[in-house]
Amino acid sequence: MAAAAAAATTITAPPLDLCAVLSESKRIINAHSRHFLALSVLFLLPISFSITVFPTLQNLLTQSSTLNSKILLSVVVFSPDPSHLFTTRTLILSIAFSVFIFVLALLALGSITYSVLHGFYGRPVKILSAIKSAFTSFVPLLNTTIFTQIIFLFVFLVSGFSLFVIIKGLKLDFSSPYFIGFSVIILIVSMLLLVYLQLNWALVSVIVVVESSFGIEPLKRSCFLIKGMKGVALGLLLFFGCLVGALLVISSVSGVTLGIGTSNGWKSCAFVLQIVVTSTFLMLLLLYNIAANTVMYMYCKAVRGELAWEIAEEFAREYVSLPFDDGKLPHLVSVAYA
Repeated sequence: MAAAAAAATTITAPPLDLCAVLSESKRIINAHSRHFLALSVLFLLPISFSITVFPTLQNLLTQSSTLNSKILLSVVVFSPDPSHLFTTRTLILSIAFSVFIFVLALLALGSITYSVLHGFYGRPVKILSAIKSAFTSFVPLLNTTIFTQIIFLFVFLVSGFSLFVIIKGLKLDFSSPYFIGFSVIILIVSMLLLVYLQLNWALVSVIVVVESSFGIEPLKRSCFLIKGMKGVALGLLLFFGCLVGALLVISSVSGVTLGIGTSNGWKSCAFVLQIVVTSTFLMLLLLYNIAANTVMYMYCKAVRGELAWEIAEEFAREYVSLPFDDGKLPHLVSVAYA
């Protein structure tokens, strides 16, 4: 006679905050340091290196020695002669740069998310399996990313059209303070809406890789899972955004100080050292960002009661220690079959 299966599951929920997510991400990466180092060098290092040297390459192509080669934003916004930005060479370089970064970013998401997920469960992580996952999830990630970018573009178009209607309806002059006021208000509303969407869709890339879905389904799924965790998602967004921004600003300021923007400055040892340091730290930030999003996905599933059942199915007849470490005692899931 077959015995009836009765599972008894007990979970002690950990403190779900930014520190818990970052701590668990660090634990997983440290446990498989060589594996994540290999993936980072393969996918993330070319991204960080390209972001660091792209302004310099653009500056050299445009023969603009008076502009700081490390501050791309200032080149775009404050250049006294912006026509040099739209030459054939700079256009081709920009398109190639964007495509290169985009492709590698999707591959990095697929491979690192897969590896963090296996590390979270305590499974062995293999480099070939991670690379296979990167290429398997590439097309779903591509489709979903294009879909979300279309939505973001739609928000910008609606904002621009609203401002246009206000200007025409009220017959405002571009130098009018009312025009400036309405522009600022619409800009703020648009940015808040984009941040709101970004928080709701913070788990989209992880869901695409883990659950093999694409299109609108990951968006709905992310909105469901992220409820109650938007504060953590906002914390991650600000934490990594501020660190990346600060890193690039420091790199730019040091570039001005060292004279890297000059015609021969890029040949100096200081330039090489700055590229190496900036690229390395940026690579690590990108790695931890992807890992943290994956860990947050698992935490959200735990809050929804989905994680315990998955562990019960996979680790039946065993006592499993969940990677929820509050610094004191491990939180156990006990699964017993009679």
